Amino acid sequence: MKTELHIPSDLKFLTIVENWLLGSLELELHDQVEWARQSNRLRLVLVEAYSNVVRHAHREQPNLPVLIRMELKDRDLQLEIWDYGSGFDLSTYLPPEPDNQQEGGYGWLILNRLMDRVEYRLQINGKNCLVMQTTLPDLPAEPMIPEG
Repeated sequence: MKTELHIPSDLKFLTIVENWLLGSLELELHDQVEWARQSNRLRLVLVEAYSNVVRHAHREQPNLPVLIRMELKDRDLQLEIWDYGSGFDLSTYLPPEPDNQQEGGYGWLILNRLMDRVEYRLQINGKNCLVMQTTLPDLPAEPMIPEG
């Protein structure tokens, strides 16, 4: 399955973004993965990625569209978030440290912990692309109940 969503850069559309992604995946995977756990994980990933575009890349410019692409093959999921911002230089990224109370930098950490692969591509035809990939795990096996 492949699908995409073009949406304004405004956090009031966050629920629409979540419903589009999670609804599409649930239709495809409803009985193949532990849906409650995976939907919470993917909701956090999507909220972090979309809100970063709105708050940082597009800086309150709701007229700039965000393009979100999703591709699902079996249980392999790829999400792409495209924006028109100036881009983020990952070489300047400082990961949060437990002893240091820093204000930002947690989003990149969260995305890398929740997804198998995260890549950020700067200025491809005037746009930036955040690519995130994961393989959604199978449903846990039903415990065997001994006969007796």
